[in-house]
Amino acid sequence: MNTLTRQPQGCSNFKLRQLLRGVSRHYDAELANAGIKTTQYSLLSHLVDLGPITPGDLARRMGMDASTLTRNLRVVIEQGWATQGPGRDTRSRRVEVTSAGRAKRAEAKAHWKRAQLAFNARLGVTKVAALHELLDHALTHFSTGDHADD
Repeated sequence: MNTLTRQPQGCSNFKLRQLLRGVSRHYDAELANAGIKTTQYSLLSHLVDLGPITPGDLARRMGMDASTLTRNLRVVIEQGWATQGPGRDTRSRRVEVTSAGRAKRAEAKAHWKRAQLAFNARLGVTKVAALHELLDHALTHFSTGDHADD
């Protein structure tokens, strides 16, 4: 039995970045109706779900580096959607969503849902589920920072 394995064509990084830019534009366009960006929505959602949390723990839970979180967090705090105050000791800080942040997240959630449903309709629910499965699998191989071939 002769089975040919289809080889990837082109740069995976480039293709993923192209896809991410398109998907981000799709979600940002819908979330703009609530006056929020996808990065801010994601941050508020994590703060709502996780409660008061240190910035370092939040960055780890969101899978981003501390400097990126700091930039994104600054905007959310300036908008009054979150606060940052003292933590358990004098060296630590704690981030917490405000009531205005909870309200903004609730307003934006309806727009996020519309973006999600439109995304599902564009690609098809079955393909989106398969994409999620593939992404989850890939994330397990890259989440530790290990560069082993698999």
